[in-house]
Amino acid sequence: MQYHWINKKNNDKLIIFFAGWSFDFRPFEFLNCEKFDVLFIYDYNEINALPDTGQYRQKYLIAWSMGVFTAYQLKKELPNFDKKIAINGTAFPVNDTLGIPKKPFLLTLKHAKIGLEGKFYQNIFLSNTEYEKYLNTPIARTIENRENELKALYARIEKTENKYENFYDFALISNYDKIIPTQNQINFWQTNAQYKLLESGHFPFYNFKSWSEILNTAE
Repeated sequence: MQYHWINKKNNDKLIIFFAGWSFDFRPFEFLNCEKFDVLFIYDYNEINALPDTGQYRQKYLIAWSMGVFTAYQLKKELPNFDKKIAINGTAFPVNDTLGIPKKPFLLTLKHAKIGLEGKFYQNIFLSNTEYEKYLNTPIARTIENRENELKALYARIEKTENKYENFYDFALISNYDKIIPTQNQINFWQTNAQYKLLESGHFPFYNFKSWSEILNTAE
């Protein structure tokens, strides 16, 4: 697990963001931080301690895709948050009715290298325009590192009990998610948190201009 400060200017408000599988911070640097410090967490090959964040008066958690699962797994090690938001993910990320159905997930795992060379990222975005925008600030991690991350995530998922303790306050769900079926996300969140549907694909962030806009949408 790696972390990167997208913004660290001694503000009194902090956003901790848990990214999805295979991502890093580069495609997110366009988001305006305003008066928030933003700590970006990614690369779940290993799980490490986070830096101390005790100095912040307000703390917010935003987790996306596999980051929703990872942050939930680390809930006892995380600080107390004023709001916790899940975006296009669930606590049971490989599940036929509550996450990614197992058969397509295992195919992704088996052919991860081919997917990471293009097809997977095309499916992440709603349109070719979004995909081309991503190509201006692409992920810099190696394919081997990202392949190993998916294996590590699946090993943790396989050991996880299908029992959810109340954690997230709000979920944002994309109507056109090609990675985690929209209905499966609704199945999970309709009994676990308030949720709102977005007119976007699995990567909804180009619909926002700032981190605060994401926070404000989840209410």
